[in-house]
Amino acid sequence: MTIRLIVSSLLLTGLLTGCGGSTWVHPTKPSTEFTNEYNRCQNLVIRDPKLQQGSQLLILNATERCLQREGWRIVESE
Repeated sequence: MTIRLIVSSLLLTGLLTGCGGSTWVHPTKPSTEFTNEYNRCQNLVIRDPKLQQGSQLLILNATERCLQREGWRIVESE
């Protein structure tokens, strides 16, 4: 289940950043650090007993909230 969740999350992240013309940015960290931060946040979310039986959307939303707490923001591309 965990591998499937990681793969689907990476696909969702690709869709969110690729198709929408937006990207995650951090004021002090390089963009190459995003994947590490995303994986760390997702691992924290997956361990939350309240979300273990949740839908992919709930997990994705919680992961994005974690990223935002870490200083990452979604910026629309021109």
